[in-house]
Amino acid sequence: MLFPILSLTTIALSTGTAAAPAPDKALSRAVSAANTLQSWYNSATGIWDTCGWWNGANCMTTLANLAALDLDDGARDIAEGVFQNTFAVAANQNPYPERGAAVKYTSKNGKAYDQQQGDEGNAPTGAANASLWLDGSYDDDGWWGLAWVAAYDVTGQKDYLDLAEGLFHQLSNSWPSKCGNGGIDSDSTHVYVGAIANELFLALAAALANRADDSAHYLDWAKRQWTWFSDSGLINDQHTINDGLMDDCTNNGDTVWTYNQGVILGGLVELHRATGNDSSNSTYLDEAEKIAKGAIAELTDDDHVVHEPCEPDDCGADQTQFKGSFIRNLRALHAVAPDDVYAKVIKASAESLWKNDRTDDDRLGVDWSGPVDGDKVDASTHSAAMDALVAAIRV
Repeated sequence: MLFPILSLTTIALSTGTAAAPAPDKALSRAVSAANTLQSWYNSATGIWDTCGWWNGANCMTTLANLAALDLDDGARDIAEGVFQNTFAVAANQNPYPERGAAVKYTSKNGKAYDQQQGDEGNAPTGAANASLWLDGSYDDDGWWGLAWVAAYDVTGQKDYLDLAEGLFHQLSNSWPSKCGNGGIDSDSTHVYVGAIANELFLALAAALANRADDSAHYLDWAKRQWTWFSDSGLINDQHTINDGLMDDCTNNGDTVWTYNQGVILGGLVELHRATGNDSSNSTYLDEAEKIAKGAIAELTDDDHVVHEPCEPDDCGADQTQFKGSFIRNLRALHAVAPDDVYAKVIKASAESLWKNDRTDDDRLGVDWSGPVDGDKVDASTHSAAMDALVAAIRV
């Protein structure tokens, strides 16, 4: 059944003993969207009904990003309740749990406990058993890794960071890809090298470099991954990123999806932060700017609103999630390297979707210019749009 973690009367838009209504319009909209997102949350599964496994990681991430702003106690309470429950039960929804069952991964310097060899000394001691979350799709593993990093940022709960480290350890065992001296394949079949899995691998390594005890270990991985990625041919002459590489390991020219332009921005921001360089003297931020502005030129309309190439009628269950990861990572870039171009896109997208892509019961659709199609609204479309509302709070 649908069951929010906390009574929705605790959220900031409520009255009575709850927090006072938010004075800031952008915050109140984001809190309202969080409230609505929880109408899909299923406490029995730890996942949001109407969307898939990796989409759930993104739903959790946008809740975490709102809570991390520390502007609303109700939103934080809901997010922390979701983290606790999802951590406890959601691994049972792993679509292919057998793909991670052989090894239990710890977070101690990337060590692993191999059940077949009986290496008891490295066995994990807590509930953060990453093997339960692995499904053989390396992008799914990366999304969950970043979600648990986001949860750790809100709570400081070490189990969440342990889980993210364990997921990274598994991904690092997939290095190198079938294409040359680095990168990872898209999944355990090793037949395709896609951009998104490699971007997530970079972003997770760089994020852990800024949070985990063994920072140098993760920073080395992030630097090596960026070197491979930037030389791979995935970034085209327009400074946008195509979907992947062909069998001969050249750019396949496939669709320029928004999420492939977004995750790399977040990874480069984290990598910049891990190096400690000034924002005015960062090659990582320079590269991020080129990609961000290339993506904006290709993927926004005359009103500066972001669109997916499949809109409005041909987006599948995965593609409805993509724009959220772009806008959240554009906001991360704007936070360290402010640019009026980024701010204009974030504000225009948030304003447009609230006015034009919202049902009467405040559920948000896929086409942020509208009109909203209520029959196609679900937790995926809604959480992706919520990313834009959260991003607009401090722009």
